[in-house]
Amino acid sequence: MRRHIPLRIAGALAIVAVLSSAGAASARTQPVTQTRPAVVQPAGVQPATSGGPATQAAVLVAEMTTEQQAASIVMSHISSTDPAALSAYMSSTGIGGFILMGANVPGSEAELQAVTASLAVDRALPPLIAIDQEGGYVSRLPWDDIAASSTLKDRPAAEASTAFAARASLVARAGANVNFGVVADTTADTSSFIFGRSLGADPAAAADRVAAAVTAEESFAASTLKHFPGHGAAPGDSHELIPNTDKSFEQWQQSDALPFVAGIDAGASLLMFGHLSYTAVDAAPASLSARWHEIARDDLGFEGVIVTDDLGMLQSTGIPEYADPVTNAVAAVAAGNDLVLAIAHSTPESAAQLTAGIALAVDTGELPAERLQDAAERVMTLRLERAASSTVWAPCADCTPAS
Repeated sequence: MRRHIPLRIAGALAIVAVLSSAGAASARTQPVTQTRPAVVQPAGVQPATSGGPATQAAVLVAEMTTEQQAASIVMSHISSTDPAALSAYMSSTGIGGFILMGANVPGSEAELQAVTASLAVDRALPPLIAIDQEGGYVSRLPWDDIAASSTLKDRPAAEASTAFAARASLVARAGANVNFGVVADTTADTSSFIFGRSLGADPAAAADRVAAAVTAEESFAASTLKHFPGHGAAPGDSHELIPNTDKSFEQWQQSDALPFVAGIDAGASLLMFGHLSYTAVDAAPASLSARWHEIARDDLGFEGVIVTDDLGMLQSTGIPEYADPVTNAVAAVAAGNDLVLAIAHSTPESAAQLTAGIALAVDTGELPAERLQDAAERVMTLRLERAASSTVWAPCADCTPAS
């Protein structure tokens, strides 16, 4: 179904040296084989010999009810570090993903591992556990002191590779399997909210760093490119409004598109769509634009999971047509998103409300059943791929750095 870079154990062994050179020598790691009792494999999850993840995903999704499919494409959040509360939340909602925010991150890595373990109520089929670990300006892990974009944007691509391999190992060790960490937006405008998070002002140079970051991350966690099609050309902060630009599609292809093309070609597992509008292409925000989803799939060849930026940001704009979170979620899936992300304005009940709304939209014909099935299969494929990883990372106090 999509290009995937498998976990490369030999290459991953270099992480000790990577961490040391990135200023995180105290976080030395070693590979630890993950043991899972054979009995934890639930009915419906087939042995690897029965086909690849995409084949297995199709079987699992076909056996789901419409409501279960809808739940499987929701990624949401509750503010808690209580393992019991988090486990109950995942069990009751059946959602396919959880995003770790600051309120979910305790003071130590060991405590965070307990948090993430509690989210995987089915160890054979864990959810997508995501985190915004860009480093620098956007960092959820207090112990991440690795070089970030503010430094890397002026450095060779090799340094981005080193930094993001180290950063992704911290994400994986914490128990997350998705990092919303690679900012492919580019801008030379120092007043832009995205400037300090970008990997470069020049799209061509940034493209090399983005590709290097994605390649490094994919060995440890599913890497995400954001925020397609690119905030750089559209002034304004999408946390408060819908930034827009009249840049043409042809101009976009020669500039803002370059880092996204490079990241897709490098094998990024996810592509996050931003709430911004290129009015010459489509007046709607890209996150709700079928045209931009066609461009990502057909023109750029992206085959992985498309995820929205936080849908709560649309509500925060105050624009009446985006006031209803369920309407936003249904529109996002209809446009081509596979995973709907809901953080701002969410409550513990929000995930169930989104699930019910998406399922109802299918039942009434507002949302084609095939579109929901396709989204659920893409998300399930990624979950199975991450679950199949045979190596996890743990601290190693007395490891000798690789030469």
